[in-house]
Amino acid sequence: MALALIPCSAQTARADADSARARHVIVISVDGLHESDLEAYIASHATSTLAKFVNEGVSYSNAHTPFPSDSFPGLTAIMTGAHPRSAGVYYDDSWNRSLLPAGTTSCAGVAPGVEVTYFEQLDIDLNSIDAGSGVGDLSTFAAIRQNIYKMSQQARDAIDPKQLPVDPATCQPVYPHTYLRVNTIFEVAKAHGLHTAWSDKHVAYDLVNGPSGTGVDDLFAPEINSLVPTDTLDGLPTPYGAGDDWTKDNLYTQFYDSLKVQAVLNWAHGGDHDGTPNPAGAPAIYGMNFQTVSTAQKLNFSHFVGDAGMTGLGGYVNNGAAAGVVLEGALGFIDTQLERIAAAVDPSDTMIVVSAKHGQSPFDRSQLRLIDDGEVIGAVNAAWAAANPTGVNPLVVFGIDDDGMLLWLADRSEKATSFVKSFLWRYTPQKAGGSDGNGHFVDCSGTVLHSGLRQIYAGAAAAELIGVPASDDRVPDILGIAAIGTVYSNPAKIKKIAEHGGNAPQDRHVPIVLWGAGVNRVRVDEAVETAQIAPTVLEALGLPAQELKGVKLEHTQALPGA
Repeated sequence: MALALIPCSAQTARADADSARARHVIVISVDGLHESDLEAYIASHATSTLAKFVNEGVSYSNAHTPFPSDSFPGLTAIMTGAHPRSAGVYYDDSWNRSLLPAGTTSCAGVAPGVEVTYFEQLDIDLNSIDAGSGVGDLSTFAAIRQNIYKMSQQARDAIDPKQLPVDPATCQPVYPHTYLRVNTIFEVAKAHGLHTAWSDKHVAYDLVNGPSGTGVDDLFAPEINSLVPTDTLDGLPTPYGAGDDWTKDNLYTQFYDSLKVQAVLNWAHGGDHDGTPNPAGAPAIYGMNFQTVSTAQKLNFSHFVGDAGMTGLGGYVNNGAAAGVVLEGALGFIDTQLERIAAAVDPSDTMIVVSAKHGQSPFDRSQLRLIDDGEVIGAVNAAWAAANPTGVNPLVVFGIDDDGMLLWLADRSEKATSFVKSFLWRYTPQKAGGSDGNGHFVDCSGTVLHSGLRQIYAGAAAAELIGVPASDDRVPDILGIAAIGTVYSNPAKIKKIAEHGGNAPQDRHVPIVLWGAGVNRVRVDEAVETAQIAPTVLEALGLPAQELKGVKLEHTQALPGA
């Protein structure tokens, strides 16, 4: 009789567990990490945790993220097994031709077309690390450590609905999870009665809940672009200036990432992100993203561990051949945190997956060319208006440009898209900047051709590159593939020396490493994709990967040798 009282979901989970290789899978994204970073680090740190994972597990030397190589499509691939063409997610900041402007409450007669701002813009308070959750005092580093874990288990509780685009059919805000066209590994696990958790950098990562909105039981998302306290703690530098956030110095980012690591450790020990015991125990699927490597690659100068109060060069040195002191320190931080996580779990029942949402480009700072995308877009619009004074103006309604160029146009005709393609290829930006080997600004004005691009896809060709019909209401009208080294940023001073989002090999060639329960010891050199992580995670747990819509649509296979 007792067995008859067990809920169906629990029976399903128990049956699946009989064929599982692991009871728990921890997914770690080290944003910005290249396969070459991993190989260089373990070559010089033979006893490191990363070396242990590679030597005792499966490593994939030829893995790539999707294009565009932005964080949103990068994580979506890992969590759904789908590329942007199926998931419908091209960037965390994009344009949608069918949705209505944020804040719309009376939808009749409102013209569609809106910027979709699924980043810190959604926060109730984007200046606060709790995103406006109201957890209490956050004015010092110590106060943050004490109070940040009071954030809700549902990140969307800190989303301001007035910042969300609006669905014209329902006149209701469109949350990130409802924007996703395919389900996630968290939703599959939940459907089988399993417990889930995740930690990321914005509350906009409500995205990983999937279309049901209920995929993740505990989603801890402190805001990385919030303001840093003005006190000092543990050798951290005082903020460089008003408005500094957790990305402006690598030691800030390490502090920020350590907050999420503690949440992962709390989950590993069977608690919620705040450490409160959870009757469900450790989640079946959980994990986090690290930002420490990413900011170490982007920052021109930063403090680093053991810097004696001095700053060092960010990124790479020796023409991109080796990590500089800031990046080397960042990799060491990651390794230490992975050691803590590995020590908290039983490798006989837990698999750890290490990969990255994206890489970063360029390696070699001598290739860096800083270009103002506002100048380029303004020139496009001015030229179009001069040639078509009675046409739709401005022509470019939205653009997102990091180390690639994605443009959405008001006029989607072949005439307009061809005009933009031709103009961009002929245009030489008036101002451009770069860096010498010591991090000093170099004026490169007049030397950058083709708007900083090496290839341009326009209209139907842009849609074809993504793999969707030209009628897709989300696809950009122009996709510009940047020349290696192009970063769209302030051309008059060095604010960052690398970016992602584009299609450079350095943007997309990332590691995948599996370690722990049910994992073989093997190196796989054949080409694989980060989207293959999703079915691999589910199969490790004994769950059917075919329950992922993205896997069915794209026939995504589990990683070979896993």
